[in-house]
Amino acid sequence: MATTYSISDLAREFDLTTRAIRFYEDMGLLQPERSGPGGRNRIYSHRDRTRLKLTLRAKRLGLSLTEAKELIDMYDSPRDTGPQLQKFLLVLAEHRQQLEAQMAELEANLDEVKVHEKEARSLLAKQGLSTGSSAKSAKAPKSTQAARA
Repeated sequence: MATTYSISDLAREFDLTTRAIRFYEDMGLLQPERSGPGGRNRIYSHRDRTRLKLTLRAKRLGLSLTEAKELIDMYDSPRDTGPQLQKFLLVLAEHRQQLEAQMAELEANLDEVKVHEKEARSLLAKQGLSTGSSAKSAKAPKSTQAARA
């Protein structure tokens, strides 16, 4: 017999709210069977669980739910994976460009903040005032430093 999951099972496993899972269902990413009075109980299949896992992975990559659905739906026809992989590479390339543009913008903003900090410290020094411990030069987090290396 095939393994099935309740909405609570999936919510617990993936640390989601049941509302989020119902939202993914409304978006067409999940298609549980219904049982019980008025079809109130959702029964998720292994396929639904896999689709949920892929959806969350796509979200972590920064893809929209529409893009995630497009890609995941392509995998429902397993005969030829070439077009699926080509589409996935295209979506990833577009997303990478967006992230790189955002990174450049963030770096420019950080550079501007540093200039203003330096100017403010200089003005305070001219007035003979201390910059105080809270206004010390902020270092970039280690993860940002590593990314720049």
